[in-house]
Amino acid sequence: MSQLQDRIAQFRKMANDDPENELGHYRLGQLLAEAGEHEQAVQSFRRTLELSPHFSKVYHLLAQSLLRLEKRDEAIQVLREGFQVADERGDRMPRDEMARMLTELGETPPESSRLSVGLGGVGGAGAGGFRCQRPGCMWGARARQLTKPPMSDEIGQRIQENVCEDCWNEWLKNFSIKVINELHLDLSTEHGQAEYDRYMREFLGLD
Repeated sequence: MSQLQDRIAQFRKMANDDPENELGHYRLGQLLAEAGEHEQAVQSFRRTLELSPHFSKVYHLLAQSLLRLEKRDEAIQVLREGFQVADERGDRMPRDEMARMLTELGETPPESSRLSVGLGGVGGAGAGGFRCQRPGCMWGARARQLTKPPMSDEIGQRIQENVCEDCWNEWLKNFSIKVINELHLDLSTEHGQAEYDRYMREFLGLD
């Protein structure tokens, strides 16, 4: 089994064992798309959106897979929906990428309601101007920055600068336990710790 197929099997198990695990469905969809299995990728992305309809990046990925399946009309509808979600959340990068895709398809992108917002996306920022960069963060303007890095290394500093307190707690108290249990990770080994760190970065959107 190739490394990619091994990763697909890991996340398929995670998604099957915990159907409410948005991370499992999201990463499974990404890996299936990478493997060219777009029919299955579409199913995973749609399930992710059922669980987290505010996850703007997923609309972009779903539309890409639909286009690979020559489902142009469905892709355009998804791009329009995703544009609106990303615009409302202030997720500039996926919003602009979906606008570009619509233009390439000969469609006029929807009007943005945030054109007057500066590059910092103030409209989507929480107290003190902090805005969580984790894809799928559901706290928006209520996002609170961590008071200090959760670890003393470089990754801890990145987490404090880019990830809100609630998303960090969601990882630490919920998803990290699922990852350890479902993948049977032994954190006392170098391999187990490396896998744990990789899943953490993926969940927090740091890769």
